[in-house]
Amino acid sequence: MPRVLIAGCGYVGEATADLFFERDWGVEGWTCSPESAQKLCGKAYPVRAVDISDKVQVADSKSEFDAVVHCASTRGGDADLYRLVYLNGARNLLDRFVGSTIVFTSSTSVYGQSDGAWVTEETATEPARGTGRVLLEAEMLVLCRGGIVARLAGIYGPGRSALLAKFLAGEAIVDPGNDRFINQVHRDDVAAALFLLSNRASASAVEQQIYNVVDDQPILQSECYHWLAKKLNRAPPAIGRSTSKRKRSSSNKRVSNAKLRSLGWAPEYRNFAEAMEKSILPSFRQMARD
Repeated sequence: MPRVLIAGCGYVGEATADLFFERDWGVEGWTCSPESAQKLCGKAYPVRAVDISDKVQVADSKSEFDAVVHCASTRGGDADLYRLVYLNGARNLLDRFVGSTIVFTSSTSVYGQSDGAWVTEETATEPARGTGRVLLEAEMLVLCRGGIVARLAGIYGPGRSALLAKFLAGEAIVDPGNDRFINQVHRDDVAAALFLLSNRASASAVEQQIYNVVDDQPILQSECYHWLAKKLNRAPPAIGRSTSKRKRSSSNKRVSNAKLRSLGWAPEYRNFAEAMEKSILPSFRQMARD
């Protein structure tokens, strides 16, 4: 039985661990804190509290794995926190699990394009923020050590959608002079991609193993809000100048998933409307009832 370590058993990591377990892999999950590990104590696989930014804690692991998925999250934070979790975490995992297939979850925020152009894995990466530059440094480390990089778009899924939460809170604004394309991917489609990539141990030596993980259809932010207004029978958002700080930088681009699709991956939730209809709105309605 192959074994996998999910280093970062959070929103994405838990779904990924569940999928590996369902596919008959031996699974171990790590979380940063004992409190987070305790919340997952009912899982059919062990979940341990290990801070991947701590070299000693990682080195103390007595288990071996065929694949290691680094999907820990900072939940925001500055470049220093990114360096601890993403760069130092990747280095510690690479040093401890030599010979394992390492999959590192990065972000499409490393693309700094602002003109709405399509970008692929070969497109220049020029992030405007220090956090993006740290991610690129971590990517290079992983790639140089034979690992795989998954650049994730904005993640949404059951109980999680930044756009929907902002719309429902009345904080959504349509800025005609500063509209932008939104690139998103459903949590379960991320898990499926990470499962697929973890089986990519043998690839061409000249192939750069970077893959964009994103749904099929980028959509303008204004279109997202107008769709929600119509679907929920609510007034459309106000028109004005947005002053909010974007978590994923101020870039404006359309991210292609063609390379990942060429491996046989296809998103179950192909676009914003499908994800909202099938998964996200039902979960928010259930939360409201509870």
